[in-house]
Amino acid sequence: MSVPHGPTPAPVAEPHTQEPGSDKRDGRLSVCTKVCYGIGGVPNQVASSASAFYLQLFLLDVAQIPAAQVSLALFGGKVSGAVADPVAGFFINKSRRTGSGRLMPWALGCMPLIALAYFFLWFLPPFTSLRGLWYTSFYCLFQALATFFQVPYTALTMILTPSPRERDSATAYRMTMEMAGTLMGAAVHGLIVSSAHGSQRCEDTVHPRSPAVSPDVARLYCIAAAVVALTYPVCGSLLCLGVKEQPDTSAPASGQGLNFFTGLAITSQHPPYLSLVVSFLFISAAVQVEQSYLVLFCTHASKLQDHVQNLVLIILVSAVLSTPLWEWVLQRFGKKTSAFGICVMVPFSILLAAVPSAPVAYVVAFVSGVSIAVSLLLPWSMLPDVVDDFQLQHRCGPGVETIFYSSYVFFTKLSGAGALGISTLSLEFAGYEAGACQQAEEVVVTLKVLIGAVPTCMILIGLCILLVGPTPKMPRQDTSSQLSLRRRTSYSLA
Repeated sequence: MSVPHGPTPAPVAEPHTQEPGSDKRDGRLSVCTKVCYGIGGVPNQVASSASAFYLQLFLLDVAQIPAAQVSLALFGGKVSGAVADPVAGFFINKSRRTGSGRLMPWALGCMPLIALAYFFLWFLPPFTSLRGLWYTSFYCLFQALATFFQVPYTALTMILTPSPRERDSATAYRMTMEMAGTLMGAAVHGLIVSSAHGSQRCEDTVHPRSPAVSPDVARLYCIAAAVVALTYPVCGSLLCLGVKEQPDTSAPASGQGLNFFTGLAITSQHPPYLSLVVSFLFISAAVQVEQSYLVLFCTHASKLQDHVQNLVLIILVSAVLSTPLWEWVLQRFGKKTSAFGICVMVPFSILLAAVPSAPVAYVVAFVSGVSIAVSLLLPWSMLPDVVDDFQLQHRCGPGVETIFYSSYVFFTKLSGAGALGISTLSLEFAGYEAGACQQAEEVVVTLKVLIGAVPTCMILIGLCILLVGPTPKMPRQDTSSQLSLRRRTSYSLA
């Protein structure tokens, strides 16, 4: 990791000014910087993975909240996270630059609060009448705080290096580490609470339709939540030590950049950005639906409840292992060509819904992990290119990166909120009984549709939009260096 430079007599004379943690000649980032940057995103992925796979099951079968209230909690949480994105972008854009930079204080300051909100999200309160409000409140708080971390953290990609190839490499490191965090979150949480949802849970109870919740089950969920929450201070410390924003103590502490709402209006009209956002509205929602209903499908629509932990681990292991491969494919064949990897899961999802057997489920889990890896890597690799394309056309000041990243996450979270809220509400209409071991046939059919037909349609729509949409122009290396130098100059003046 390079030490940030102090003032120099003639900064303009050296167009390839050294970036933090980079090689001064070609903008290469050190491996240490890339690894520490990737580790910073691990806690959010650990928490998001555990909640994506197990929160819905916890709310329905442990907290025993009606499906309509679970739908409201999931929808409210996702919407609060989505609304927090432009709010975070606005305040970060207006914030004063400190000795640690403009973005890093926001990312690090949110981590302790996120850990607390996440722990209480899995805590079973002694009262029953207001549990729906309890979990809705803490899920909304967790999603909003996680957003105030994620926006500045992902926007750091744009100011690490002038090289698009190195930014893609840093993104690949981040996605690989986040995939590992996703794996760790689902594995640790799943292993701790696995005994709470096995087939013996219903066999050992006198009332199989609605077994009572054991205090041991609630204790297991609290332990799992505490373990996940501890990753925030650990990984935050490594992020702070390994990644530094470029300080400029000789510059004023604040300055004028692009107004957030003005910038939002301008960026929302940029054609490559519109194509990217609209396509991944559908693709990211499909992935979220697939993750959220896998455990419920295995528990209530098939006899695979004893295989849940293994299936989740296979999905995540295949996603982690295939991420470096997809990074090579992105560099070798192009980003739009790589998008076809997302549709690989389509026939297998339909097969799982039609033939819910253990061998089929394991194959589907492996293929789904490979597809999920490229669906997560691709938008974050394309977004920096869109930002550079926009800068070449409009030449705006500081704040553009935050606007792009916050608005992108806003729209994708909003689509996920709608998809999860409507799909969970469909379980209520189908007659889902909270905590019951055996569900009605209508519930089984609904779960099959949610695990097969719904993700398939959304993925195909998203891919069509992405492939026919405009492609951002890739700047030359010298142009990339000029963009980075102008970006650094804008940030130092800000």
